[in-house]
Amino acid sequence: RIDDSSNRIPGELWRYGLAILTVTVALLITKSLERYTDITPLFYAAILVSAWFGGRGPGLLAVVLATVALDYYFIEPLYTLRPDLKQLGFLVVFGLLALFTSWMGSKRKRAEIALREARDELELRVQERTAELRQANETLRERARLLDLTHDTVFVRNIDDVITFWNRGAEEQYGWSRDEAVGRVPHELNRTVFPAPLPEINAELIRTGRWEGELLHTRRDGSVVVVASRWALQRDEQGKPIAVLETNNDITERKRAEEALQKVQTELAHVARVMTLGELTASIAHEVNQPLAAIVTNGNACLRWLGGVQPNLSEGRQAVERIIKDSYRASQVIARIRSLVKKTPLKHDLVNLNEVILEVFALTQSEIRRHHVSLNRKLAT
Repeated sequence: RIDDSSNRIPGELWRYGLAILTVTVALLITKSLERYTDITPLFYAAILVSAWFGGRGPGLLAVVLATVALDYYFIEPLYTLRPDLKQLGFLVVFGLLALFTSWMGSKRKRAEIALREARDELELRVQERTAELRQANETLRERARLLDLTHDTVFVRNIDDVITFWNRGAEEQYGWSRDEAVGRVPHELNRTVFPAPLPEINAELIRTGRWEGELLHTRRDGSVVVVASRWALQRDEQGKPIAVLETNNDITERKRAEEALQKVQTELAHVARVMTLGELTASIAHEVNQPLAAIVTNGNACLRWLGGVQPNLSEGRQAVERIIKDSYRASQVIARIRSLVKKTPLKHDLVNLNEVILEVFALTQSEIRRHHVSLNRKLAT
């Protein structure tokens, strides 16, 4: 801790010396102009100057010196410090006014000093804040330069969906320059097609702070692109939403490749079905021949039952019912074969697994019998 008393003493001497000097000057001027002017104004001025530049202590000293000078040099009896009662009242009034003048001067001085200090502090804070903002702007410019280096589409929109930043990747992707895009609504500029209503998407963004999905955008030249879009919500220190950072990756070629792959898979599935049909030709022929042979057999039996001396209508009716049942069976076999070889795109649908299992059983009956396999069915309800 450095002792600054040696520096403080000359300052004190200067302030109190100023009080003595101003009162002395006021005394000399007043004494020389005593015939032409009042005796008090210059002393008030001396007190005010001492209090203003020296402070409260020098101001009080000036009050005392001015009162003594008035009593000694200007109030009867002269050159004594024994004023009569009338002059004593004048000195008291002068002293009070001088004290008030000194107090007002020192108070105003302190107020001016406090104001100057506050102004200096404010200027310092403004300089610090300016430096912080300059640093923040430099950081933002650096980030913007980095965002301009990427080929991904990156832009920022405020809470009112107005574009505030548009990087070089967005210029190349959509054909709109930064000056043309900033200040516009991106959904209108790109004619965005959303996978869900926009209010629902915004509600999820506010709730979770993020959103991802596929969007359809229209470029300036009218061409349509499919993008994988990612939104990130930016909040201020109080947690209020202030902006949305949106990045978009062009996946148009990938979507086309996926559609081409889907088409190839459909072709392969068709080929696989045809190959399977070739391998099952013998079983299919057997399955078709079975109901046909049964129809012929039941037809001949029906003719015998009806051609007797006494036609057996009951047996004939049962034979006809078996013929109809076998006809339905043959029709179902043909329908299943047609659906197996029919070239249709893949689709997702509900499937009854029991029906599939029963169809497989029907197709493999000949193989089961030829290989003497004992098959037991136990289907779920």
